[in-house]
Amino acid sequence: MKNLLCETFRPVTGSPGGSPMFERGGHRAFLIIALAMVISVYAVTARAADRFCEGPINLTRLDRPLIHVGQRLTAREPIKIVAIGSSSTAGAGASSPAASYPNRLAVELGALYPDVPITVLNRGVNGQDVAGMLDRFKHDVIDERPDLVIWQLGTNAALRGLPIEEVGKFTEQGIREVKTAGADILLVDPQFVPRVIDKPEAEGMVRLIAATATKTRVNVFRRFAIMQHWRERDGMSFDAFTSPDGLHMNDWGYGCWAKLLSTAISDAATRAITSAHAAALAHTSNTSATP
Repeated sequence: MKNLLCETFRPVTGSPGGSPMFERGGHRAFLIIALAMVISVYAVTARAADRFCEGPINLTRLDRPLIHVGQRLTAREPIKIVAIGSSSTAGAGASSPAASYPNRLAVELGALYPDVPITVLNRGVNGQDVAGMLDRFKHDVIDERPDLVIWQLGTNAALRGLPIEEVGKFTEQGIREVKTAGADILLVDPQFVPRVIDKPEAEGMVRLIAATATKTRVNVFRRFAIMQHWRERDGMSFDAFTSPDGLHMNDWGYGCWAKLLSTAISDAATRAITSAHAAALAHTSNTSATP
């Protein structure tokens, strides 16, 4: 900008009285450039505001109820969520820490449940794979005594071509640790972005995470399929939800992920509450009918 000012506001020393004046052409060019910059900023803001955050229910809905979260909501007791993962959790690509998905998730859940204190801890570390996350499970996850653990994984393993069997083994170990601690857990698969989908291992990693979730009877949030839907069905450009590095999500992407995830968590917790009430009513009816 400094060079631009120096080029466009050139003083004319031959003006009457010897005082400098701006060339009309330079002044006009500066105004045009400044106006274009303002219009550009407002256009980007408008596009972000007008972009509708959505995901098909068959992709966003969690397969299983979140029993522990449902119990806490029923009792109006505080809920602690630990979000563990790599740079997608840490917030790489976001304009500020406040725009990371864990922070946005806390805001979204707070709006859904204003009477229930909900804390979301961000335990993302840039560049980590599943083994590295597992090494810090005890301190960063289990010792926090969470009610729900959201485990974002698989991206760095796919980027580095790590053995898929090894990733599956570590994932199952982490799930066992969380279950033993008495918390709900849901997995989040890789992001659908240029640098990930260029890797032949990416879709295999998505399938592995889905299969592991089915095998261990836990939930998985289908981030890959949802973002693929944005791109291929909604016709969104990658730069609408991806940062310039072609790997991480941007503010809008993280915000929409958090919004869809908060709705999925709420739905799964509500199903847990409904199932518990139905079971209690059935038990009462059976007890009453016993002679």
